[in-house]
Amino acid sequence: MSSLSRELVFLILQFLDEEKFKETVHKLEQESGFFFNMKYFEEEVHNGNWDEVEKYLSGFTKVDDNRYSMKIFFEIRKQKYLEALDKHDRSKAVDILVKDLKVFASFNEELFKEITQLLTLENFRENEQLSKYGDTKSARAIMLVELKKLIEANPLFRDKLQFPTLKNSRLRTLINQSLNWQHQLCKNPRPNPDIKTLFVDHSCGQPNGARAPSPANNPLLGSLPKAGVFPPLGAHGPFQPTPGPVPTPLAGWMSNPPTVSHPSVSGGIGLGAPSIQAALKHPRTTPTNPSLDYPSGDSDHVAKRTRPMGLSDEVNLPLNVLPVSFPGHGHSQTFNAPDDLPKTVARALNQGSSPMSMDFHPIQQTLLLVGTNVGDIGLWEVGSREQLVLRNFKVWDLSTCSMPLQAALVKDPGVSVNRVIWSPDGNLYGVAYSRHIVQIYSYHGGNDARHHLEIDAHVGGVNDLAFSHPNKQLCVITCGDDKTIKVWDAATGAKQYTFEGHEAPVYSVCPHYKENIQFIFSTALDGKIKAWLYDNLGSRVDYDAPGRWCTTMAYSADGTRLFSCETSKDGESHIVEWNESEGAVKRTYQGFQKRSLGVVQFDTTKNRFLAAGDDFSIKFWDMDNVQLLTSIDADGGLPASPRLRFNKDGSLLALSANENGIKILVNSDGLRLLRTFENLSYDASRASETAKPAINPITAAAAAAASGSSAGLADRVSSVVTLSGVNGDARNLGDVKPRITEESNDKSKIWKLTEISEPSQCRSLKLPENMRVTKISRLIYTNSGNAILALASNAIHLLWKWQRSDRNTSGKATANVSPHLWQPSSGILMTNDEADANPEEAVPCFALSKNDSYVMSASGGKISLFNMMTFKTMTTFMPPPPAATFLAFHPQDNNIIAIGMDDSTIQIYNVRVDEVKSKLKGHSKRITGLAFSHVLNVLVSCGADAQLCVWSSDAWEKQKARYLQVPNGRIPTAQSDTRVQFHQDQIHFLVVHETQLAIYETTKLECVKQWAPRESAAPISHATFSCDSQLVYASFLDATLCVFSAAHLRLRCRINPLSYLSPNVSNPNVHPLVIAAHPQEPNQFALGLSDGGVHVFEPLESEGKWGVPPPVENGSASSMPATPSVGASGSDQAQR
Repeated sequence: MSSLSRELVFLILQFLDEEKFKETVHKLEQESGFFFNMKYFEEEVHNGNWDEVEKYLSGFTKVDDNRYSMKIFFEIRKQKYLEALDKHDRSKAVDILVKDLKVFASFNEELFKEITQLLTLENFRENEQLSKYGDTKSARAIMLVELKKLIEANPLFRDKLQFPTLKNSRLRTLINQSLNWQHQLCKNPRPNPDIKTLFVDHSCGQPNGARAPSPANNPLLGSLPKAGVFPPLGAHGPFQPTPGPVPTPLAGWMSNPPTVSHPSVSGGIGLGAPSIQAALKHPRTTPTNPSLDYPSGDSDHVAKRTRPMGLSDEVNLPLNVLPVSFPGHGHSQTFNAPDDLPKTVARALNQGSSPMSMDFHPIQQTLLLVGTNVGDIGLWEVGSREQLVLRNFKVWDLSTCSMPLQAALVKDPGVSVNRVIWSPDGNLYGVAYSRHIVQIYSYHGGNDARHHLEIDAHVGGVNDLAFSHPNKQLCVITCGDDKTIKVWDAATGAKQYTFEGHEAPVYSVCPHYKENIQFIFSTALDGKIKAWLYDNLGSRVDYDAPGRWCTTMAYSADGTRLFSCETSKDGESHIVEWNESEGAVKRTYQGFQKRSLGVVQFDTTKNRFLAAGDDFSIKFWDMDNVQLLTSIDADGGLPASPRLRFNKDGSLLALSANENGIKILVNSDGLRLLRTFENLSYDASRASETAKPAINPITAAAAAAASGSSAGLADRVSSVVTLSGVNGDARNLGDVKPRITEESNDKSKIWKLTEISEPSQCRSLKLPENMRVTKISRLIYTNSGNAILALASNAIHLLWKWQRSDRNTSGKATANVSPHLWQPSSGILMTNDEADANPEEAVPCFALSKNDSYVMSASGGKISLFNMMTFKTMTTFMPPPPAATFLAFHPQDNNIIAIGMDDSTIQIYNVRVDEVKSKLKGHSKRITGLAFSHVLNVLVSCGADAQLCVWSSDAWEKQKARYLQVPNGRIPTAQSDTRVQFHQDQIHFLVVHETQLAIYETTKLECVKQWAPRESAAPISHATFSCDSQLVYASFLDATLCVFSAAHLRLRCRINPLSYLSPNVSNPNVHPLVIAAHPQEPNQFALGLSDGGVHVFEPLESEGKWGVPPPVENGSASSMPATPSVGASGSDQAQR
């Protein structure tokens, strides 16, 4: 099925769901196999509808597909069997044993015998392994946790667990667009057409047989433009509104309309949308008007077609086709919102259960912690959309829990999260549950979250949780249904204080300090606000909150202003600012609806703004103005009272959404921040002449892998991805700044290579030096793009960080501003373990985690894992021999590392369990390069033997191997390195060798392009793709730098040594050893030199890019030839 057909199925699923065809929805999910509805699956399991459970699963997997599938079906059938035994229905149990469970006997005969023997027991709980089996409800819940883990780990369910992010009624919208266009093509368009069928194309008939007015006299179209002249700007085609009163509810919205054309309510084509009067009765449930987002890709395509003369080039959407926006939460208000408010939806995530509390990491500001209504804890890297951690609720040590808690959990195991929060340094996070318990995790970067403390804190629910530093000691503060506030040592869990005095359950706590006085505000459900010092002398302050029910408090970021948000039992909500010295309300903010449908949450940001979730939207206030600043609905789909949380700098705003969703809103700074981490998807399918449906190779290859793991590597890709150009137009470079469009080369013009020979011809910056470093061996930008990490030949790491300033507002790496050579306050250096042998013979290597939190590194000795924030060594492992020579993180699991060794093997190592999972043998000399493709699920390796190998990253088996094609006349040195790096399409990869640059296609392991320097030219020292894979940056041993167009490896710019090396450099042998590309700026790269220097390069701002792409014979510069073409062109050879 084509990708568009697949998308159509999703649109139909959305339509059926919106129209409440529940059974049909799930039938289509099962038959298509495109979307596994985990929520529906959970419901059926909880209800014990086993036949439906297996029938639904059968649309996605069979028992013998893989070990995950086998375990899923076994757990379900085992539970069905145990339930029959528990009801003493032996005949049914025997039937299940014979028909359902016997299939597993061939895989594990002993287990089947043990299951059979349960029939002989009066109570199967007499079996030791089943002795803790509870009642049916709890057993199903426990099994479901296991099933969810198996499903999420099963590769057959990959990309099928999350429904695409669609705007409401997307199918209706597309049909409306089609009808509008059909109407525009009518020969006799009526102002108010009446569409009664979708079965045939629309056409306006002539009323009562009268002649249609000629275009020249038709007042609807206006006068015809003269030939070659555009229609007047005021013309809006057949849906030009006729004068008439606008209904009152729309008056405010239409008084300052957006630039998108909106026709009158009376005209247009509709699919039976509700009338204005009907919609007004239920304004909250009405989705926002998506017509503001056009032109879409579809309408843009339509706009390029020929239109009847006199029609404007706008696609006009009738206002009554889709639901109407209303004052209070319409789009109109967003147009006046300040630019520094995050109000653009950039991410839509699905947690799997409803988010109750969220908190961003205080340092790594794209890490989002989430707690849900079923006790799940999720940790997301929102930039890459990756869920790093998912923990289901579990009591770590039931034996230490109080009897009331044990009894409560047995009676009802359901638990909700009331609060999640990070410690100030981001090394811990706490979770407050609705049942007695607080759990504290220690966080070590990536997906490494470990149990730290479990505290049976309160009788009943733990309603809030906070961290504080009284007496310079980190503490955890909790409050609960037992009307108390408690303070715990965050290191040991020892209780330090208990504050009593509230007469109702304590709802929230807010620790703070002023002038070295540490205190805690607390609020209770009777509306009382109290303040406590860290002693046992009772409360010092007693305020009354305006709402007298659920109240939360928060300070502005600078700690000078105190705010609270209250919701009363009647649904009345307030945000107020307090005068702390007088205990009185200073100002009350306006703009809440009269009756909130839930408890309103709020947050503060930038010492300037307040935000609250109310009326299916997010409302913003300026702290100094009580009037509502703006309101946004985040493209719809929000609950009545959304949960919300800003990150530390206010550039991101996380919102809870319907259907277990989380939306991430951004401002311009937030968008740049997310682009740092966004997964690059690259569409390699492009038709040469006519437009064809694009296939996302990531999705396609994953689908191919799911369809048959035994298929050969080439078969898995060739059937779904047709590559006509790795630089095709269908790219999604979300985290790369838009590239300046390369001008087309007129072959009548003479192309000239851009030569840079003087410092004034480009921007270059030498970074601050460390006198202890003599040679830079490895170099990389951090994924965030604001720092450069280097590893020197003497095993010392150097980290340069750029700061946000007036000259560098983004805080990203730039050649315009010098960075700081950064060290933690402790002054320690990240220094690798070194071997006893000559350090100069060691091969340094390192790899950086996706979130920049830690680096794995080696310099001939043990491999070290460093914390990037503290420079502390977290662990060391794998002492030589053999020594590590290259490191690469697995793209889907930071705990898995591929380690190239100097004995020519590759070890697949699991850090978490400290175990070598596999050892790959195929090279004859040390490993010099490794690269993963997450699309093809392969690992490509290269070695000093000039051999390339492709390994499957599932079974770790070698699939192909090939030696480099060394150009004629070039003799490589005995220990020359080979490096590999995947193109953004994840199908082609760059090979770097001292004798050549080459592009290989992975599935066939064929060289599709090769460039070699002249025989007399200096060897290549290193090379890398630019972040968008459009350029290749290469360095040479004579200190020359070259920039190539990646599509054809054609030289476009040469940078000579005098442009960046000082003329008084005493050592003429100074040259670049390593080159690195900025992760978001395609035209920025950095060099590590043999004298310990590091330089950053960018083209002149007036130029914007490195040179002009050279002309390409027999094809466009953006296509990669399908047939191998080995050897550089004569002109290239002459120039190098």
